[in-house]
Amino acid sequence: MSNATRALPSPAAPGTPWPGTAARLASPPPSPALVLLTAAHNDSEDGRQLFLTTTAAQVISGIFVWSALIVTFHQIYTHLRNYTVPKEQRYIIRILFIVPVYAFDSWLSLLLLGSHQYYVYFDSVRDCYEAFVIYSFLSLCFEYLGGESTIMAEIRGKPIVSSCFYGTCCLQGMSYSIGFLRFCKQATLQFCIVKPLMAIVTIILQAFGKYHDGDFNVQSGYLYITIIYNFSVSLALYALFLFYFATMDLLRPFEPVLKFITIKAVIFLSFWQGTLLAILEKCGVIPEVQIIDGKEVGAGTVAAGYQNFIICIEMFFASIALRYAFACQVYREKKENSTANLAPMQSISSGLKETISPQDIVQDAIHNFSPAYQQYTQQSMQEAERKAPGENGHVASKVEGPSGRKSKNIEKRVLILSDEDL
Repeated sequence: MSNATRALPSPAAPGTPWPGTAARLASPPPSPALVLLTAAHNDSEDGRQLFLTTTAAQVISGIFVWSALIVTFHQIYTHLRNYTVPKEQRYIIRILFIVPVYAFDSWLSLLLLGSHQYYVYFDSVRDCYEAFVIYSFLSLCFEYLGGESTIMAEIRGKPIVSSCFYGTCCLQGMSYSIGFLRFCKQATLQFCIVKPLMAIVTIILQAFGKYHDGDFNVQSGYLYITIIYNFSVSLALYALFLFYFATMDLLRPFEPVLKFITIKAVIFLSFWQGTLLAILEKCGVIPEVQIIDGKEVGAGTVAAGYQNFIICIEMFFASIALRYAFACQVYREKKENSTANLAPMQSISSGLKETISPQDIVQDAIHNFSPAYQQYTQQSMQEAERKAPGENGHVASKVEGPSGRKSKNIEKRVLILSDEDL
């Protein structure tokens, strides 16, 4: 418990006011959020147990977590049963998996809350999957619009409208080019690199006692990792805003607003929510409890516990929002209109295997960061065969695609030289 709990003041004499009573009476009324947090903490002090470690907290969070898992797994199964557009649905399934990863990770962290700080290792897995989802969402938008070459055919040469809301005020006078799309992809992919790297650094610092959640001391790794995270996540969010601003009209038939808001709320708001809770604990709004189950806990453990408890509840509502944002109705109708029967379990398992394969991320990273491909756009082989070479510019000699035993649903791609270099 806190120092105040371990050293209770002696009873005051009859008629003598308790120390600090006058100061409390003179202070302004606290906010509702502070009242709730303080009440939960006071209840924990009275019962010598932190609320987050009680059976009530674990049961409440568990109900929300398992409800979210049921909703999400049913939706994933529905997509796999109606796996009619693999190019789109593999990204949708990746995005949907964020609910089980977040929910179960947070619940385990809450169940194992204590001095050993197991939640740091669980959160590292969650951090890695966050990057996977951000990349998948941008790639899904690319697939909705037909790929890089189709997008460039629509926006190439158009002036970038200045907008302070979308952060394009500094791009006034510029026009859309392949460099613009390349930046959007690179800014997203850097997040896929920074997140796992920082997760590994966090585990290493944790092992050497140099990382404590909520500890903003310059000698602690938390401060520097938080700064790097904020810069990386802000850059990725900015790139997604730029891409949406450029393709807003093209994406309108796919109703991207709910998809965009839901994913950003799950990933970005949860990150800043955790940072805010750490700051509140540092400021004393969330009283720091130093003893859990008779053992001392590190700085930030209580704030991290509240973060995991809140995420457990939030994921249930996120699962419902994602169910509407990425509905399976369109793909189900395509399945019903086709002559084939429902997918057997073998097809479902192969679709799931293709979904979790990181092959496309590696291929995309090479294409977007390699200097040799900076002026080329990707195009599917089927689309390239339908067009004459003169319509697309010069066709590169390199064809990207699977070979050997790789998934046959990962389509081959051909690199097309951008018209700007012709």
